[in-house]
Amino acid sequence: MATESDLTQRVEAALDEIRPFLASDGGDISLIEITPEMIVRVQLHGTCVDCSVNQMTLKNGVEMTVKRHAPEVVAVHEIGLTETA
Repeated sequence: MATESDLTQRVEAALDEIRPFLASDGGDISLIEITPEMIVRVQLHGTCVDCSVNQMTLKNGVEMTVKRHAPEVVAVHEIGLTETA
């Protein structure tokens, strides 16, 4: 069974893979937490916050990449700017 730190490292590796694409549009992404239910919570930054396609990017880009690196993850959810983990 994977350790929590191993899972975090794999999720961070997935986010690192996505960052250049987000940065090319002036955005970024941060890992907030991985819940016990295996839901990855992230926060979008920069132009990604107000982007009209951010939910599509989250589902098709971020979630797919995270699940490729960490298949045990069931979903990726974005938290809003005012939410905290």
